[in-house]
Amino acid sequence: MNKVLTSFLIIFSLIVCASSQASTYTKTKYPIVLVHGIFGFDDVLGIDYFYRIPYSLSRSGATVYVAAVSAANSSEVRGEQLLLEVQQILALTGAEKVNLLGHSQGAQTVRYVASVRPDLIASVTSIGGVNWGTPVADIVRNVVPQGSVSESLVESIGNGLASILEWFSGNAGLPQDSVAALEVLTTLGSLAFNANYPEGVPDTYCGSGDLVAANGVEYFSWSGGSAFTNVFDVLDGPLLATSFAFNEANDGLVSACSSHLGYVLKDNYRMNHIDEINHTFGIHHLFETDPITLYRKHANRLKNRGL
Repeated sequence: MNKVLTSFLIIFSLIVCASSQASTYTKTKYPIVLVHGIFGFDDVLGIDYFYRIPYSLSRSGATVYVAAVSAANSSEVRGEQLLLEVQQILALTGAEKVNLLGHSQGAQTVRYVASVRPDLIASVTSIGGVNWGTPVADIVRNVVPQGSVSESLVESIGNGLASILEWFSGNAGLPQDSVAALEVLTTLGSLAFNANYPEGVPDTYCGSGDLVAANGVEYFSWSGGSAFTNVFDVLDGPLLATSFAFNEANDGLVSACSSHLGYVLKDNYRMNHIDEINHTFGIHHLFETDPITLYRKHANRLKNRGL
């Protein structure tokens, strides 16, 4: 009987120990702040932009915030909004810095903050980031040239859509400028942005940047390389269509090479631009890593690096 009891206690201790380790797996030193891309949101009617990711990170120890910045505006304007939120988060938590993770245009947004206030930022992570522009934006820009009637029409529609998203997400009142957002996502606009905020940007297209930039911030990136990943995802069709704007591997909206920033973790996951944020509602390639797992592993990576 004593042997049975002893065995039970050993097994119980192992379970408790494993549970304790799991509960701190994503417990980074500094809070994690997730930042959405163009026409994004923090949550709409209870649906996360980063679907189920904040919950998954927080349940195993991370302190997670989802930023509320303009759905459509320049990366500098969005960056100033994010900087204010970062300062509020630091005041609220007492932390010295934060870890910024940005998807799509959110990558430029977090890069801006790290460039102008590196003292507040521990790390920057670009997820499907538009770091070298996208031909999709180039095509749209060519169709709606500056000062044209078509530009005014696109601006009105884009700003209206962005305002609706903000209203449903409870962030009505944020300024919208869809033309400014489009401009910074073009190849020329992105290159101009890189010239002003160069930290983490590779010296050559498709290269790798410094893990630790001159400003002391650590830079990481990952992205998908497949536009069509699941026949049951209604957004895969449109992303397959936009993928024809590229002559290289892409996630439907951003090329694998354009996503490179700092230390490139991987640029060819079988994910498209929407899979990278675990949408549509978690539908992704059946034989690829669950997107949530990538965020959890990265949080653990940051934890192990003392961030």
